[in-house]
Amino acid sequence: MAARFAPTDITADVSKLSPPDRQVLAKLVEASRIVDALFLRQAWSGNDAMLVDLARDGSPEGRARLHYFLINKGPWSRLDHNRPFVPGAPPKPPGANYYPEGASKADLEKWIQSLPAAERERASGFFTVVRRSLDVARDRPERVEGRSGTGFRLVPYNLEYQPELERMASLLREAAQLASEPTLKTFLTKRADAFLSNDYYDSDVAWMELKGAIEPTIGPYEVYEDELFNFKAAFESYVTIQDETETAKLQRFASELQDIENNLPIEPKHRNPKLGALAPITVVNEIYAAGDGNRGVQTAAFNLPNDERVVREKGAKRVMLKNVQDAKFAKTLLPISRVVLGASDQKDLAFDAFFTHIVMHELMHGLGPHTISVNGRQTTVRQELKEQYSVLEEAKADISGLFAIQHLIDKGSLPRAFEPSLYTTFLASAFRSIRFGVSEAHGKGIAIQLNFLLDQSGFTTKADGTFAVNRDRIKEGVTALTREIMTIQAEGDYAKAKALADRLGIVRPPVQKALDRLSEIPVDIEPRFTTAAQLRQ
Repeated sequence: MAARFAPTDITADVSKLSPPDRQVLAKLVEASRIVDALFLRQAWSGNDAMLVDLARDGSPEGRARLHYFLINKGPWSRLDHNRPFVPGAPPKPPGANYYPEGASKADLEKWIQSLPAAERERASGFFTVVRRSLDVARDRPERVEGRSGTGFRLVPYNLEYQPELERMASLLREAAQLASEPTLKTFLTKRADAFLSNDYYDSDVAWMELKGAIEPTIGPYEVYEDELFNFKAAFESYVTIQDETETAKLQRFASELQDIENNLPIEPKHRNPKLGALAPITVVNEIYAAGDGNRGVQTAAFNLPNDERVVREKGAKRVMLKNVQDAKFAKTLLPISRVVLGASDQKDLAFDAFFTHIVMHELMHGLGPHTISVNGRQTTVRQELKEQYSVLEEAKADISGLFAIQHLIDKGSLPRAFEPSLYTTFLASAFRSIRFGVSEAHGKGIAIQLNFLLDQSGFTTKADGTFAVNRDRIKEGVTALTREIMTIQAEGDYAKAKALADRLGIVRPPVQKALDRLSEIPVDIEPRFTTAAQLRQ
């Protein structure tokens, strides 16, 4: 199982950094190691005890289980629909460790709805966990769970994870003292404050305004681990340094965002006439990743923050992990293309197309519907689509990314010669992504797109089991799916979101046959953070 992850050295050139800046990186790596431990506890209440048990087992099988446990951050194989691989491990709890064990979704929803408006907002917010009320009898908690307003209580992250966050705050303040870049000092100081106050707004804004070589991302962000509601944010960390040359090349995309928004294939009333003022995009090389940023399949790029207030007021930052993308392309996508594409199509595979689509994927997270009105009520897409939000949002970013790149080609901002490699590389990359499993948001989102485009004849299957792009239909299919997903989001239509995911978010037999032929090809990389290890010496 672990062999599906190709061990890969992740390196970055830190030779141009000053000694104090290298010390800053070392402090950030140290704080990130705490993030790893914190995320283990967020993912499952039993992870800490199981990790200790696995570490005691010196047998070859025990060491193999420990290795795969650390890859997955728990005893469930994320590539295999969260199938347990450690004897005695229970099924993966859909609410992770954000909600009480055994609490039903219906009871939690009823309790949340019973709360006053301010408390209800906190209960469905990013930075609280739900625990049983202290006065609930341990032997019969079900007797009060169903009663409106009783049975559960909210605990903010700064209390639930107080020891870890205090230590992380201390390390960030030490790093801030060493840092010479003013915006880095500001971010590290404000993020340290946020760990203790549970208010992340100011530090999110400071993160948006970061400049200089060192680009850290550390805190609670993504909500994928909360499969009950997609409410609760998991801790993650990326310690990176900026690639100035590549970043400069990509800044030109930022100036195109409003034009892309204005031309989205949805009703004009659903478009945003004025995007946030800041829409930075930066290319970095990773030195260390931790927590939700390093479990199972490795992140190639991210779009943050997720707080709708910051997105509405400031936009969002797109961070591209260039050295991780290079590794994925070489270790997985090239060998996959030799299996799923015909020989004549492989010439159209290109890293530039792979990289550009990931860039546009991240850009498109910030476009389209976010804050919406449903029956006169102001709300957000995330709140209305609940557990379906992440799947639809990932599918939206992918498919509308293709739409946006085609728009730039059509208006002359990108060369027409880019078109063949765009769709062929995306097709091969879809098989790379769907191997991650459709129980995960990215994988299920890819399944929706692949099946939709096959149904629309944008992609076709050949007699030999390979797949190809139909140049006559692919653009029409991309536009149609972009319209369908964004309209569901704009209308906050949970029923349609679920129906789309249930119908298309599956692996059909022709795709499965192709996947079966990929068994000897690594699914992803297992990073070895060699530069981070050198910083500690």
